[in-house]
Amino acid sequence: MAVDTGGFLAMVTTSDHSSVVSMNLFVALLCACIVIGHLLEENRWMNESITALAIGLGTGIVILLTTGGKSSHLLVFSEDLFFIYLLPPIIFNAGFQVKKKQFFRNFMTIMLFGAVGTLISFAIISLGAIHFFQKMNIGSLKIGDFLAIGAIFSATDSVCTLQVLNQDETPLLYSLVFGEGVVNDATSVVLFNAIQSFDLSHIDSRIALQFIGSFLYLFILSTMLGVLAGLLSAYMIKKLYFGRHSTDREVALMILMAYLSYMLAELFYLSAILTVFFCGIVMSHYTWHNVTESSRVTTKHAFATLSFVAEIFIFLYVGMDALDIDKWRFISDSPGKSIGVSSILLGLILLGRAAFVFPLSFLSNLTKNSAHEKISLKQQVTIWWAGLMRGAVSMALAYNQFARLGRTQLYGSAIMITSTISVVLFSTVVFGLMTKPLVRILLPPSKNITSMMSSEPSSPKSFTLPLLSNGHDSEADKGSQNVTRPTSLRMLLSIPSHTVHHYWRKFDDYFMRPVFGGRGFVPFVPGSPTEDVLQWH
Repeated sequence: MAVDTGGFLAMVTTSDHSSVVSMNLFVALLCACIVIGHLLEENRWMNESITALAIGLGTGIVILLTTGGKSSHLLVFSEDLFFIYLLPPIIFNAGFQVKKKQFFRNFMTIMLFGAVGTLISFAIISLGAIHFFQKMNIGSLKIGDFLAIGAIFSATDSVCTLQVLNQDETPLLYSLVFGEGVVNDATSVVLFNAIQSFDLSHIDSRIALQFIGSFLYLFILSTMLGVLAGLLSAYMIKKLYFGRHSTDREVALMILMAYLSYMLAELFYLSAILTVFFCGIVMSHYTWHNVTESSRVTTKHAFATLSFVAEIFIFLYVGMDALDIDKWRFISDSPGKSIGVSSILLGLILLGRAAFVFPLSFLSNLTKNSAHEKISLKQQVTIWWAGLMRGAVSMALAYNQFARLGRTQLYGSAIMITSTISVVLFSTVVFGLMTKPLVRILLPPSKNITSMMSSEPSSPKSFTLPLLSNGHDSEADKGSQNVTRPTSLRMLLSIPSHTVHHYWRKFDDYFMRPVFGGRGFVPFVPGSPTEDVLQWH
């Protein structure tokens, strides 16, 4: 039997060439986003995320016109592309560059907003969806779908607000918005995974307890895996002295160990977001101080740049994918119903956000003694606003729930996909455009602000984390010595964050750093820029 190998090879070559053309155009668009975002940096309304989204929408319209309405994007959206390749560098860089002292000083408040607050928002959105959507007859959605909707729209995207806030002028507010954003994403994904792993068609007390247990199990084990991966990388680099022979090896090992932690969490069905975030924190605290000076600069810039490009990639693609004609074809006969669903979801997001930000801020303020540690009403409004935007995490979870196994062909699933796109576009563009003016009205910049610049080189400006200068703030600074040392249970209850920090520093200095390295416990590496500095003390 003869085979037309020439025709087959011609088809393959044509397909490969089309992919190359698509990639060329996409990379060119990424470059355009960076250049235009730079030119609009001082604009009162625009920011780089909105710029990338707008360019994506414009490109989608052009492609729609040139293909006769058949397609609107250069690349096919893949959930794996997002969760396996684009999200890891963003979340890891968030942990690696974060100012740890501010993050852990406000850790309880961050967890209150990021975990408890997300659960409250999840409950309100889920109950609202059940109440309204069942009356609207939008298709055969099950109880698991309604709970998934709650998890999908509980995932916030605070990028726009973080671009505007100044972390030196409002360190408390910045650390709360930033920390809550990361914990919120992790909590939403853990909730979503827990929902998918249970048969929720018949909920009783036993299933509810199992669900809560599964949630806590995923949360705790994911965090522990990230910490262990970070400590392992620190121990290996400290003991093996990679910098003696090649700085490339220690840089490569840091990058690969970070990615390995993420993939291990995926392998064991844990929350990879939490794992890689805490891996980044541990690596910045121990591993980063064990490498040579040149490797420190390289890793800091490499992680920030990868995160920056991944963020632009996501917003650019979301803009193009929003105009995918196949998604809108199924609801073309009832556009009013899709608009109604999107409006209800936006209302539930506003309500769910307010339902926990203001009450939990009140509870948090009750535990604070000094006025500067309390969250003011203007700061509470800013925190509420920061969590109104929805982004790529919501898109990816919606695809996972409503587009897998051909479910987009179902009317209810098609409406939820298009409604998710509408909410993401509206919240990012409309709320995002209003963020700069609103924050400047609520929190006018101080004329006498002094920038607390580190002596270390700053990271490239990422529109995800523009504020996180180098993240390796002086853990060894002596400012904490001014805090009264705890001598009783009463003092522990009155200043818990300072007390825990005091005992953690003692434990860290006496047990952890001698084993895993870190500031002040860096191995001597001949030929490194730190050769003349006494490393051990």
